[in-house]
This record gives sequence, structure tokens and C-alpha cells, in this order.
Amino acid sequence: MSLGFHRKPNGNRKISNRQIDFTGWVLFTLSAVCFIVASIGNVWALSGAIFFLVACLVFIIPFFREG
Repeated sequence: MSLGFHRKPNGNRKISNRQIDFTGWVLFTLSAVCFIVASIGNVWALSGAIFFLVACLVFIIPFFREG
């Protein structure tokens, strides 16, 4: 897995699309955890937040697979 910064020929750092995607999914996952905490006590909201968390984790899997 390569999520490091890349450098342009002029020496400036360039963030790859893969790195931006990974950062987005991590933020979505943290959001799902916050929704879970906020929905404690409400069964429907809690189940929706858990499904949202699971979906985020499924989308993160490809970042840890090779090929």
C-alpha cells in the first residue's frame, strides 16, 4: 500500500487520488462512529449508523489489498 506523498519534477508535493480517496473514507468512518454514539437509545438510528459504519469499512478494504 502506497499512500505517501509524491513529488512533482519541480520538488513540490503532490497528493495522489488514492490518498485523497483513503482520507475521505477514513473521515466517513469516523463520522459513522459519531453517529453510533449519538444514536444510542434509538434502535432505528443505531442500526442505520451501524450499517453505515460497515459500508464504510467495506469500501476501505481495497486500499489494503494488493493488485
